Amino acid sequence: MSEKESVSENPLACVPVKRLMLKMGIPMILSMMLQAFYNIVDSAFVSNMKTGGELALNALTLAFPIQILMIAFSIGTGVGVNVFVSRTLGQGNREKAGEIAGNGIFLVSVLCVIFMIFGFLGVGFYVRTQSSNPEIISMAIDYLQICCIFSFGSFYFGIFEKLLQSTSLSLFSTIAQISGALVNIILDPVMIYGLLGFPEMGIRGAALATVIGQLVSFLVVLFFHFKKNRVIPFKFGFIKPRLKLIVVIYSIGLPAIISQALLSVMTYGLNIIFVSLGEAVVTAYGLYYKIQQFILFAAFGLRDAIMPIVAFNFGMKNQERVSYGIKYGILYTLCIMIFGTVLLEVFATPFSALFGLSGHTEELCVSAMRVISLCFVFAGTNIALQGVFQALGDGIASLIISILRQFLLVLPVAFVFAKLVIASSGNESLVWWTFLFAEVLSLLVAVILFRRQGFHVRKVFGIRI
Repeated sequence: MSEKESVSENPLACVPVKRLMLKMGIPMILSMMLQAFYNIVDSAFVSNMKTGGELALNALTLAFPIQILMIAFSIGTGVGVNVFVSRTLGQGNREKAGEIAGNGIFLVSVLCVIFMIFGFLGVGFYVRTQSSNPEIISMAIDYLQICCIFSFGSFYFGIFEKLLQSTSLSLFSTIAQISGALVNIILDPVMIYGLLGFPEMGIRGAALATVIGQLVSFLVVLFFHFKKNRVIPFKFGFIKPRLKLIVVIYSIGLPAIISQALLSVMTYGLNIIFVSLGEAVVTAYGLYYKIQQFILFAAFGLRDAIMPIVAFNFGMKNQERVSYGIKYGILYTLCIMIFGTVLLEVFATPFSALFGLSGHTEELCVSAMRVISLCFVFAGTNIALQGVFQALGDGIASLIISILRQFLLVLPVAFVFAKLVIASSGNESLVWWTFLFAEVLSLLVAVILFRRQGFHVRKVFGIRI
């Protein structure tokens, strides 16, 4: 079979986009939502420890920005490889696609070493910048050191997951994600509470369960990649770094890294701002954030389906399929976000009650769910458009939206709201409106940038189905 025929028979080129988006997107959405689910389960088990449950929850919140940063580099590198591989396969060059994949493996190996060094040398300083409570500091250091030093499962899973997704084999990456998640969920109570003959390890047990689950996911996805992903060739020589390929990978993936890294900076900054209002606000926000991930991660999963579909057909210069990819990606994202908003508005109180919070902290968590969930429709559309920009090779547009919605329009506004709360001794829930403000304004800018790409909103959504 010729390269041209191989390209034309690729599902990314010939399966109707409406069906292809669901076929690729549903496994990715389930994978991402399951990841968010076991983060919630982690928090539920930790918060219900015999002693210090709420303090442990606070410690997880302090550790979370670094975990987000690890995810940022993993996802950003994976996105760069995913889009570059999809585009290259769309052009019919399998050998080059293999070299791109090999360089992706090299890059995540370097990241593993960097975060391992940080785990040994930098965690203590980082945690102490956010809290003066010695018990919370000790718990956060114990948890974060394990997650950083043994981060290789997470990083290697991330790159092989994206390689499967780049060739429409997302179902297998989902199976791998589910395998690790189930291991994590099973080990959490065993290692946290000391069941089945294991010692009671508390928050250390939660960290160990997490990294063991990540290792299982990596081993399963590695098996599927070499068993099923025949489109991308592999040679050990492909892992040798090639500067030209690395530059292109990060020209595509850097906006995704910065986007996630800004989320880390935003969470770190909000922890510092919110602690001025009390540790209860930090704990409530940290818990809410993990609950909202269940919804937002679904949008991230669909974004990961949008990117290879749009990038592949952009490489083939098939403008109609590019437009269809954009259309259905955004429409399906809006459906998920509307469902998520209704879910949190209706079940805010029962969700908060699962974590054994004190009365005031629980009230703050409920108010966070009911206020911040109002921004889901705007946030989901922003996430989808960022994926579109990355697939089209316009990393700058994606970066602009990230900076607006996760930095420029969040931290200053949250700081002002916090000062107003302190000055008036008013309701701390005022600070939750920060997020709706940021997402609405960011979407207005995103639509303008979308039109500058040569797309008109009415034209794209007016295509006959």
